[in-house]
Amino acid sequence: MNKIDALPAFTDNYIWLLQDLEQRRCAVVDPGDAAPVEAWLAAHPDWQLSDILITHHHFDHVGGIETLKRLTGARVLGPADEAIPGRDVALHDGDQVTVLGHNFDIYAVPGHTLGHIAYVQHQQHWLFCGDTLFAGGCGRLFEGTAEQMHASLSRLAALPEQTQVFCTHEYTLSNLRFATAVEPENHAIRQRLEQVRQWREAGQISLPSSIGLERATNPFLRSEQASVHATIALREGQAERSPVEIFAAVRAWKDNF
Repeated sequence: MNKIDALPAFTDNYIWLLQDLEQRRCAVVDPGDAAPVEAWLAAHPDWQLSDILITHHHFDHVGGIETLKRLTGARVLGPADEAIPGRDVALHDGDQVTVLGHNFDIYAVPGHTLGHIAYVQHQQHWLFCGDTLFAGGCGRLFEGTAEQMHASLSRLAALPEQTQVFCTHEYTLSNLRFATAVEPENHAIRQRLEQVRQWREAGQISLPSSIGLERATNPFLRSEQASVHATIALREGQAERSPVEIFAAVRAWKDNF
């Protein structure tokens, strides 16, 4: 039996905590800060941290690795093409790893960073995607190109609609405000925005999302929709644009929204 909880870190990060309730073993995803994980382990002294899963090299995702590894001896898994402190297992696209008895497929999802990876558990329908796909949004293009990010998001969007999206930031409210600007007539976006607003006012987190919900409400997965094309045409003039060009225009707009 497994349970997944979010440990808040910094101002808007979540460290995902996977728990094997029978074996009392756990794993964490992207511990940018060791303190929340240390606090959880101190409150659960009979549990063992066995694995640390890393999606990309940014400090708010890797800053706690070395402290946690020193404290627990946990195995560190991370992208092969990025400098990950303390990494024991270097992961490439197409690799498979077993964590807490579950097999995860590794997807290369460049765009936010060049070596960014995602962890996909098909049987449980889990996706740990770091800063590639957000609830209602996507990561900034710090290292990769619009073409790379569009391809990465398209790959994730092809997962089954019930796939749970465990991203790493509480950006949902601001992302959905932007989504309403992109598709003002999209009822699903407005409905979701109101739901998330209520959750946040009540102190609840907005995650995980699902692939089905993202397909319906995330403008970065909807660059082939006529409504998104129409909005970009109004902003930037009528022209023939590919889905990648539409995505790039939406991403540039969001950067300054």
